[in-house]
Amino acid sequence: MPGLIPITLPGGTTIQVELADTPQKRAEGLMHREHLADDRGMLFTFPQAQAWGFWMKNTKISLDLIWINEKKQVVHMEQRVPTCTRTDDSCPQYRPNENALYVLELAAGRAETFKLQQGSKLQFKAP
Repeated sequence: MPGLIPITLPGGTTIQVELADTPQKRAEGLMHREHLADDRGMLFTFPQAQAWGFWMKNTKISLDLIWINEKKQVVHMEQRVPTCTRTDDSCPQYRPNENALYVLELAAGRAETFKLQQGSKLQFKAP
C-alpha cells in the first residue's frame, strides 16, 4: 500500500503505518474501517505538540491510542478503547496528560502485545 511508513518498536518489531498528516486525513482517521491488521496502524502527525483529544465516532474497531512526544517517547496510552455508535457528537474524548506531537492508533490489544508503555521509545521518520 502506498504511503506506509515503518515504525520500529522497542522490542525490535517493525509495523507499517498509514500517515494522517493533513486536517482531512486526521479528521477521517480509521473511521468506517472494518479491520486493522496486527502489523498495521495509523500515525497522526501534528504541526505542534499539545494535548490532542481523540474520539471513536464512526470507528468500527476497538483501538489502542498511543500519544508520543517530539522525542518519539510514549507519554500516554488508552488501551482497548471501545467503538462509539452514537450518531450525535457525544462520544467520549480521550486526552493525554502531556503534550504529544504524534498519536499512533493500533488494533486493540496490540500495545500490550508489543509491550509498549509510558517512556517506550519508537523509531520512525515522519515526513
